[in-house]
Amino acid sequence: MKIFIWICRIIASTIMLQTLYFKFTAAPESIYIFSTLGIEPWGRIGTGIIELIAGILILFPTTSWMGAGLGLGTMMGAIISHIFILGIDVQNDKGQLFFMALVTAICCTIILYVNKKIIQSLIPFLNK
Repeated sequence: MKIFIWICRIIASTIMLQTLYFKFTAAPESIYIFSTLGIEPWGRIGTGIIELIAGILILFPTTSWMGAGLGLGTMMGAIISHIFILGIDVQNDKGQLFFMALVTAICCTIILYVNKKIIQSLIPFLNK
């Protein structure tokens, strides 16, 4: 089980961290995506910063649940944007960005589920 969780953490972290290059260098595809969403450049840069923080937090066992929460929230925004605004296939990527967002969201959900006792202990109303 520990190996499976580490695999989820590495996958989620790797996907979020590897996309930073495109966001922070203003790659044409990133500019297209965030311009279409109407939040270029601040949305691109802000999302990159959030994904950087989430990707790092996920790698450490004690903070992995925080990173997973940030990552899941960010990926849900990406998934919803793909479904309702961008489309699954963005600039002929054959759905690769959408698929990576789904995989990351699934990995983050698993990380959160495994850490549910920690999360419940920090949020009193969840203990009822």
